[in-house]
Amino acid sequence: MGVNSSLDLPSNIALVHEWFTPRSTGGAENVVQVIDDLLTEISSQPELFSLVNEENLNKNSWLFKRKVKTSFIQKLPFGISHVQQYLPLLPFAIEQLDLEGYPLVISSSHLVAKGILTSPDQLHISYVHTPVRYAWDQMNIYLKRSFLRRIGLGPLIRWQLHTLRQWDQLSSSRVDYLLANSNFTAKRIWKYWRRPSEVLHPPVNVNRFEWNKPREDFYLSVCRLVPNKRVDLLVRAFNRLKLPLIVVGDGVEKGFLEKLAGPTVQILGFQSKEKIENLMSRCRAFVYSGIEDFGIAPVEAMASGAPVIAFGKGGVLDTVKCFNSNAGKGATGLLFPTQTVKSLVEAIEFFKEKQLWRDLNPELIRDWSISFSQDSFKNRFEETINRVWRNHVNSCDIATSDLSSSSRNS
Repeated sequence: MGVNSSLDLPSNIALVHEWFTPRSTGGAENVVQVIDDLLTEISSQPELFSLVNEENLNKNSWLFKRKVKTSFIQKLPFGISHVQQYLPLLPFAIEQLDLEGYPLVISSSHLVAKGILTSPDQLHISYVHTPVRYAWDQMNIYLKRSFLRRIGLGPLIRWQLHTLRQWDQLSSSRVDYLLANSNFTAKRIWKYWRRPSEVLHPPVNVNRFEWNKPREDFYLSVCRLVPNKRVDLLVRAFNRLKLPLIVVGDGVEKGFLEKLAGPTVQILGFQSKEKIENLMSRCRAFVYSGIEDFGIAPVEAMASGAPVIAFGKGGVLDTVKCFNSNAGKGATGLLFPTQTVKSLVEAIEFFKEKQLWRDLNPELIRDWSISFSQDSFKNRFEETINRVWRNHVNSCDIATSDLSSSSRNS
């Protein structure tokens, strides 16, 4: 087994992610990029694997001209652009990737990547963004507005998700070491897979943002406009309060939200990174009413010095230090207790009445966000993979030693 002599890591490492396509780039893809950078720095550039890939044709992508080994989905009609439409085939497809010859395999998984097949002497570490949301606790949220359900295919979709749940739980046992992106994800991993996991928060590029600009009188939401983000609660609350809200993002709910929005709510749709950075640096507060597994946007808002008002469940419990009357010092935002318009309205009224933007220091908020930086992630990830790799090598040596001893005794 060829290893790097200084760090004792293998020289040939496989890095697996679900897909690399321009239509789907976000926090999970950023994690893969940072892991790739780290492995290249401390050992060697890993070999990339995914179901489909088109990003290496994009001149502006970190993957430009990189070799990515893909599955048969790559060659199916619309396989690259609409890979999720082949959902029933994806567990089978990920199992066809040939990972022989890679002593260390690292997967970044939010759907099926953790289900790759490895041998007993290969170490598989999986960084889990979430167990499959729409197969488990968020199934009914996704089905509620599903086009396929509306045309009578609801029972078929439910059966497919039933089989996906079975595979998801079964394939989790193939992973040697699980990393979760938040305590919330770790709880879901235990609930659905009955596996322990180590929490390692994902990397956020906090250096992109300016924190010391004057705050203006508007609130901001930045997220994909899909049902589970519950942007409708934000719109209804700001309609009632008659306060200015800017919503940035695109998705299936955009038309619905535009019809719902009152005169003080602007639905801007997709915006450039530069525009988002500018809005975050000037908003009075960043608002969020969904349940995130981690939630990169709230951390980006805090890197901009903006306080966060969010529903107090999920990943924000790891990232937002909630203000209260007894311990306001060091707080970075305000969490409301129930996922309702009433609870959100009460939180915003409290924030406005107490003028909390004056108490929540932008510089301290920014400083707190640095604990979720790319450098912080790299340091912890490096320590983890070295530790787990050493334990793996030692266990293999013990097994070989025991086998040799048994042979001599016989």
